[in-house]
Amino acid sequence: MKKTRIGIIGAGPSGLAQLRAFEAAKKEGHDVPEIVCIEKQSNWGGMWNYSWRTGVGKYGEPIHGSMYKYLWSNGPKECLEFSDYSFDEHFKKPISSYPPRPVLFDYIQGRIKKNNVRDYIRFDTTARWVSFDEESQKFTVVLDDLKIDKTYEEEFDYLIVASGHFSTPNMPYFKGIENFPGQVMHAHDFRGADPYKDQNLLIIGSSYSAEDIGVQCHKHGAKTVTLSYRSNPIGVNWPDGIKEVPLLTHFENDIAHFKDGTSEKYDAVIMCTGYQHKFPFLPDEMRLKTKNNLYPDNLYKGVFFNDLPRLIYLGMQDQYYTFNMFDTQAWVARDYMMGRYKLPSKKERRYDIDKWLKENDTLQSGNDHVDFQSAYIKDLLAISDYPDFNVDKVGVMFKEWLKDKDENILTYRDKTYQSVVTGTMAETHHTEWMDELDDSKERYLYQNESEEELSDTLEVTSI
Repeated sequence: MKKTRIGIIGAGPSGLAQLRAFEAAKKEGHDVPEIVCIEKQSNWGGMWNYSWRTGVGKYGEPIHGSMYKYLWSNGPKECLEFSDYSFDEHFKKPISSYPPRPVLFDYIQGRIKKNNVRDYIRFDTTARWVSFDEESQKFTVVLDDLKIDKTYEEEFDYLIVASGHFSTPNMPYFKGIENFPGQVMHAHDFRGADPYKDQNLLIIGSSYSAEDIGVQCHKHGAKTVTLSYRSNPIGVNWPDGIKEVPLLTHFENDIAHFKDGTSEKYDAVIMCTGYQHKFPFLPDEMRLKTKNNLYPDNLYKGVFFNDLPRLIYLGMQDQYYTFNMFDTQAWVARDYMMGRYKLPSKKERRYDIDKWLKENDTLQSGNDHVDFQSAYIKDLLAISDYPDFNVDKVGVMFKEWLKDKDENILTYRDKTYQSVVTGTMAETHHTEWMDELDDSKERYLYQNESEEELSDTLEVTSI
């Protein structure tokens, strides 16, 4: 008999979580399916794989990543820690609770390198189209090998969509914006705060990206930062130089006019107006259609497409939990594909989805959101053998994090937390975040070490 074939679209944190789940089963002695992971970038990591490029990449494909220089984790690392691969195991020493992007990318890579999954991944390859045959119960995926410009087909028994949902921008129009003389861009194309030094910057939006880009530009020398919100302000205690105003209504050259009747002159505009769940490779009947929320409709357990459960979506939720949530989803998906977890009937699945949707509609505060997603994680843990972690303690940390940000948006990254995986208390970073302008791994990890210690540590962490 032919082996079951599984296709994974995307080798970011969700796709890598799925590969890790199968490797865990393999190490336990289980016979795992044949796996092919498709990744359109030249390396794994998804959003964490930074590229200086904007617009289109080397082979003319739209750039996937929205990552930028100087990005530091905006939540405690203890809230996203893999329960089967701790920060202690990777770095061999305690580190601070808010690492920069290169350090988190190194951590993601450390676990996946340990599990030898690179051979499953076809890099510089993109999915063009998917079809499903009801009779054979198989997917046909049309693929492009971008390096050699070759189009071919692959057949799979199960298909996992792990392509993320922070790549296709929502780009609104405001009257007069076409005559704005300065730079106008979406956060997707933001690559760092350096160009905005000594500038008056307008940011449209009240999302986490608006908050983070605004604070980063303030930190790196923007003259002023104004955040314009549509319905509700972020509402933290902003420092001098950052303010929030109601929604932009229109531009007159470089003058922006707002809903409260005020106006101001700006040098540049960044749209932090969110992203679309976009799956151009899927036909309409298989496409997840949702806005960014904690529980997308039509996904049983937030994972299985209810009309066609062989189609699996990972990481499509609005996220408090990230890496460890992707893991719990991947473990459940793996068990289903290996016949170790049976799905209930479509009617029962619909009932369960509706129950979560109804609860989701009642949420009002950030703490409510944390409790809801914590309950979701525990629901997944109850039906899988993913290494358990103390979800309730992580939930408490998330609530403390929300409070820390409200108290001081510029210093919350200087706080430290305790790992629920190892019990290790995070180290205080050698430099306060507002004074730390170098986000390199070397500066972050080894600033206070001697040359001999540095050589030894670099040798260990490069393995």
